[in-house]
Amino acid sequence: MDIIPGLADVPVAHTKICLLDGKNGKLIYRGYDVEELFEKSNYLETAYLLIFGDLPSKAEYENFKKDIKLHTRLKFRIIDVMKNFPEKAHPIEVLQSVVSCLGMFYKKENVLNIDYQYLSIVKLLAKIPLIIANWNRIRNGDNPLEPNPDFDYVENFLYMYFGQKPTKEKVEILEKCLILHAEHSMNASTFAAIVVGSTLADPFTVISSAIGALSGPLHGGANEDVIKMFKEIESLQNVKKYIDEKLESKKKIPGFGHRVYKTYDPRAKLLKKILENLEIKDKELRNLYSIAQEVEKYVLEKLSHKGVYPNVDFYSGLVYKYIGFDEDMYTSLFALARVSGWLAHWKEYITDNKLIRPTEIYIGEVNKKYNDRKV
Repeated sequence: MDIIPGLADVPVAHTKICLLDGKNGKLIYRGYDVEELFEKSNYLETAYLLIFGDLPSKAEYENFKKDIKLHTRLKFRIIDVMKNFPEKAHPIEVLQSVVSCLGMFYKKENVLNIDYQYLSIVKLLAKIPLIIANWNRIRNGDNPLEPNPDFDYVENFLYMYFGQKPTKEKVEILEKCLILHAEHSMNASTFAAIVVGSTLADPFTVISSAIGALSGPLHGGANEDVIKMFKEIESLQNVKKYIDEKLESKKKIPGFGHRVYKTYDPRAKLLKKILENLEIKDKELRNLYSIAQEVEKYVLEKLSHKGVYPNVDFYSGLVYKYIGFDEDMYTSLFALARVSGWLAHWKEYITDNKLIRPTEIYIGEVNKKYNDRKV
């Protein structure tokens, strides 16, 4: 038996959800090019597409929105738990913990029951934005805001997070970001979701596990590292020296390279398009964006021949910073988007479920004797 490190290129399931064309830089959701969804759809419509198989009719979409609004609330005991977390807790740790707690407040049912699946999907989509927004206010000493019933999904999230009605521009930008981050085939967090899902664990446990996998710096946490890199570089004059030192020491450059894409990540291309169309007034953000452009140019000179291009993390943090989010929130925003992809794969996998139980090759000692141990 051969070991495939990291299970690279080892298929573990059939899927109708997502196609990654790494050679041509294409990302397809249920047959739709992500670029078309980016231009024409919104996050909830795209989430419905991923989870249920096709774009909703007008009636299906309105019912989906209505059901989510109905569950856009958190029990006071959950909020009390959050108020007892340390203020310096990372938002993604809070999100994972609270999603896990949610499962204790709802009756466990057969996860193969379609009605239970739908209700759980609606609750998770409704409550994850609340958890993120509430934690931002709680850690800053403020009480959470009640959702506004007149606002749509993304608008409501921004309102509860920042405490004021968001501009139309920022709502539209976040809608597009969430679409781009909603799904990406069998990545580490999605695999974590189906591993746990294959045990027929409840969906709150499944999503909590996926969030845990996303939190690592080699997955969802990478977008925070990109902004840190731009800040460490400080100015355009330092770009080449900084990148050369990284390359000489054979260190990874945050925001570059991908296990699947050997050309420009289509999500990075669309995030870059967002930034190109913005009027950036903030001096710090303008400087960071200029540094990003120079970093991209220089790294491509050095590494594009090896198939190393910007990935989704390279520009996403700059877009989030424009909206006004703190840097430690970026991974939670990734989770806010990706929950729809996780739920889609969970729902698809357990339809024809098989417990995931790989094996390993033992290379340790045998025939050791208890009495021969060191005294």
